Amino acid sequence: MLLIGGAAVTHLGRVATLASSAAVDPTTAALLGVVAGVCLGTCSGLVPGLHANAFALLLAGVASEFPGPPVAVAAAVLAASTVHTFLDVVPALTLGVPDAALAPGALPAHELVLGGRGREALRLSALGSGAALCLAVPVAVPLTEVLVEGYPVVRDHLWLVLVGVAAALVWTEPSRRAKLAACVTIAASTGLGLAVLDRPFGGPLPVGGVLAPLLAGLFGVPVLLAARRGSGVPPQGDAALATSPGSVARSVAAGTGGGAFVGYLPGVSAGVAGTLALAVLPGRDPDESTRAYVTATSAATTATTVFALFALAGLGTPRTGALVALTEAELPTGLGLAVPVTVVSGLCGAGLVPVVGDRALAVVGRLDQRRLVAAVCALLVALSWAFAGGGGVAVLVVAAVVGHLPVRFGCRRVHLMCVLMGPLALG
Repeated sequence: MLLIGGAAVTHLGRVATLASSAAVDPTTAALLGVVAGVCLGTCSGLVPGLHANAFALLLAGVASEFPGPPVAVAAAVLAASTVHTFLDVVPALTLGVPDAALAPGALPAHELVLGGRGREALRLSALGSGAALCLAVPVAVPLTEVLVEGYPVVRDHLWLVLVGVAAALVWTEPSRRAKLAACVTIAASTGLGLAVLDRPFGGPLPVGGVLAPLLAGLFGVPVLLAARRGSGVPPQGDAALATSPGSVARSVAAGTGGGAFVGYLPGVSAGVAGTLALAVLPGRDPDESTRAYVTATSAATTATTVFALFALAGLGTPRTGALVALTEAELPTGLGLAVPVTVVSGLCGAGLVPVVGDRALAVVGRLDQRRLVAAVCALLVALSWAFAGGGGVAVLVVAAVVGHLPVRFGCRRVHLMCVLMGPLALG
């Protein structure tokens, strides 16, 4: 974490120095920022447990130290945050892979890794994200105009919308037992959110909060602990896509639609959007459904980033950590800068995913799974302390217990996002 923070300071310092000393025009300054941001986002995206929002706040915390043009620093923050959301699929695929006997309870991406299709999963993720990037920009313009008119109604009835989302997630579960488990998970995660979200937490870092340990405990630690007895990443096959172009296109369209919903609505994650998107896609066999989930969720994550830019411009409400960071640091957030920077850095991220991911799969496959899981869990503890102090470590432990409920009772982990949706719905 300290290395990442030091790299952020160093690279942003170089951007500021180059941009100011050469008295470059705003376009060149923005390009310098994109180059630095792509490098930073690539490094940070490979750090397990470091969420894109937390990294964006960290960058904004050091941004005020540099006298360079604000456009260069803003471009670096936006590019780093965008590339991070592309590259974080790599540790998600390579870490926490369970034993093959536990495959039915594995995450969809891990199911592909267990079947030797990890390289395909990387390319499905990159393809879904890249296609959503190209689709979301033209869709966002007319959609924002419509939502600017109708958003006051949504805001006044936000609790009803969020309850409807939670009910829809429960409905997507395949059995009565799973639906009951989902209700228990929703109640437990909502209670956890009510208990910790409004409490003050502080750590050694100048920026932070409880969200980093909360989400790491809910989604990271249970996956890692479930995989501690696994054999790690098995040998991977070729990178050919075992799905049709039509299926990919439908998954991208559904994920982009879900991302539009998330981008304008607080408290709802891209994972929720991906799950709801799959519910509207036609039925398919389990293998095809797994590939569709990876594609749709990646598309939803990237589309959320794009639609959030337009939500800030049209509604004045930042929906991502990068935009919150830029707003608090009083750096430029206009669409004339934000959209081109996001598109260029996103295309760079899509190209980097298979290149970096293939190497990561090969390296992690040779490591001892127990030691790797122990090291990552230790890193999550350190990050929790850095962002929220001793209280953050306690939240990490409690959240890990709640996060184990879907594994124990057999429902989707996406219901854990009610840790944010529940308190918002209750006001």
